Amino acid sequence: MIVKELTLTAPDYPERLRHMADPPPQLYTLGCIVNELLMRPCVTVVGSRKVSAYGKTVTSELVKNLTRAGIVIISGLALGVDSLAHTAALDAGGLTIAVLPTSLDRIYPRSHHALAQRILNQGGALLTEYKPNTPLYPSNFIARNRIAAGLSNAVLITEAAEHSGTLSTARFALEQGKDLLAVPGNITSPTSAGTNNLIKAGAVPVTHANDVLRALGLPDGAERVAPHGDTPEEQALLNLIYKGEQDGTALLNASKQQVSVYNQTLTMLEIKGLIRPLGNNQWTLT
Repeated sequence: MIVKELTLTAPDYPERLRHMADPPPQLYTLGCIVNELLMRPCVTVVGSRKVSAYGKTVTSELVKNLTRAGIVIISGLALGVDSLAHTAALDAGGLTIAVLPTSLDRIYPRSHHALAQRILNQGGALLTEYKPNTPLYPSNFIARNRIAAGLSNAVLITEAAEHSGTLSTARFALEQGKDLLAVPGNITSPTSAGTNNLIKAGAVPVTHANDVLRALGLPDGAERVAPHGDTPEEQALLNLIYKGEQDGTALLNASKQQVSVYNQTLTMLEIKGLIRPLGNNQWTLT
């Protein structure tokens, strides 16, 4: 893929960033045209690098359901919540944008090269304000956060300690007039002290993906996309159920699969938690 450079006056430069108080004078992108992704509702999902088991669970579940509602997920490719958010969006068959604190030839952290490539392979994008061969400075991380907030319609923080660097993204969101949302946590957990404080200060508490959809002005269960299956047989059944078919016999006939293959595929989808039985040979997405 070829790196695309966008100056502040370029037609493809994201409008949401152009009107920031401190817009990047140039952007470098790989993958899908960012403006095409920004035509859909976008939510920036960020949080602690040292994420707890609770933070892992809520981040993955919320992002999975937001992705299935047609939301593009934006994050920073960092360790912890960021990488969980990208991965959950990809696993749900969705699109995601990674905003980097480095130039595109210096993916950071190095361990996330494969994740960055997967984002590109599935139709997402990588974006940075740093030209090739730019050294990484500590200030880049905070500067990156203003772009991640600026690209989105809303910012969701799933877990953050009291003095987490993630809270700078919350500040940028408020300065830019974006909706700020946070997941509440155990009041005795230091890893949720930051998000709990944000909620006390007025951030929208999020306990379900529908809370985010309402904040965006979208109806519950807005534009959904079919979950991503690991085989063509799985995808065929998921697509049919997504379109509204629930009857097992109708699913078998419409998928044109052999009975043994159909039964095995249905079982695997249930084990993976992508579908659940309603009884009387009726099925629905989870």
